[in-house]
Amino acid sequence: MTINRRKWLVSGVFSLLSVATIILVPTAQSADEQVKQNFQATVSADPIELSTPAKEAVRIAVIYPSADISDFWVKNYTALTKRLFALNVPFHIDEFSSKQIEHSLQTEYTKQVLNAEKPYDFVIFGPSELALQADNIQALSKSDRFKTFIWAFHTPVAEWKYQPDAWFDFSSEMGAEVLCDHVINHLGTDVEFAANRGIPGITDTQRSQGFIDCVTEKGEWLTAYEHFGQYQKLGGADGVRLVLDNFPEVSVIHNANTAMTMGAIDALRDANRLDDIYVTGWGGTAKEIEKIRTGELDATPMRMSDDLGVATAEAIKAHLEGRANQVPLIYLGRITVVHNEMAERELNMLTREAFRYSGAQ
Repeated sequence: MTINRRKWLVSGVFSLLSVATIILVPTAQSADEQVKQNFQATVSADPIELSTPAKEAVRIAVIYPSADISDFWVKNYTALTKRLFALNVPFHIDEFSSKQIEHSLQTEYTKQVLNAEKPYDFVIFGPSELALQADNIQALSKSDRFKTFIWAFHTPVAEWKYQPDAWFDFSSEMGAEVLCDHVINHLGTDVEFAANRGIPGITDTQRSQGFIDCVTEKGEWLTAYEHFGQYQKLGGADGVRLVLDNFPEVSVIHNANTAMTMGAIDALRDANRLDDIYVTGWGGTAKEIEKIRTGELDATPMRMSDDLGVATAEAIKAHLEGRANQVPLIYLGRITVVHNEMAERELNMLTREAFRYSGAQ
């Protein structure tokens, strides 16, 4: 199977409205759904300054796995801070950074935040994995010293006694579905593929198993091999090497995050196999967009990345103005598929919108 990696189309007009239609909002206008739609409109619109100037800086703690290769976390942090500046919200942020696999370090950070001498007003927690961080999330949510927001997950657990105030995420389940539809339409049916999976848990279940189930059901694809690469670049490369050595029939490799995507691309380049293996990524990060441009990556579900940071800033502003009821419990940012047959002007437009605060680099 030979893959045409650099095939820019010269026709087609893109509208950001087409991305907005991918938001998980039903057509029926319940009160909760109206809140979601109104809040998304606020996130997409130009900022409006805080109605009453704050008397002192808002104290914010951010606990997240930003030390990994994916720029998802850093860009959301940048979008958050720049939107807060635009909203004229004075703030002080303490960052508590880890790698995705450093679960126990997030526990130590949680204790530090809970025991801080001067309490925070808001705590933003990006769990390394939801189930593994359940106790830490509940400990933060139990506190009446601050509001707790969760990044990168959108699945409240009914069994939890203490619940976060809001969840901000992009739907991995939806990303898997739109990517599935794209590759079936592009590559057809009866394809043999392999998957570089992340860490067992809800995120990988949605990104990897959701994709596997979808292409199996809709396209009668066959899974030749699944490799758990721990969301690490080396894990992605190891998965590819195992595929090349043992499963020559594989023509597509699906990756569950940016780090593994970069590792997979490196391993395929080293083996001189980039031209005949179709590679998918996850998230549409700046690193992935660059690989689309250079013809080394074929498709990725692209998040309108800054939506999450902007939404969090708008939620903070709403709480400060006494409008917490106008913040949805679950916020989902916009997502679409970026691919190797997309017109360059279309890719540029998507990139500008996705990284409107954090920048494309």
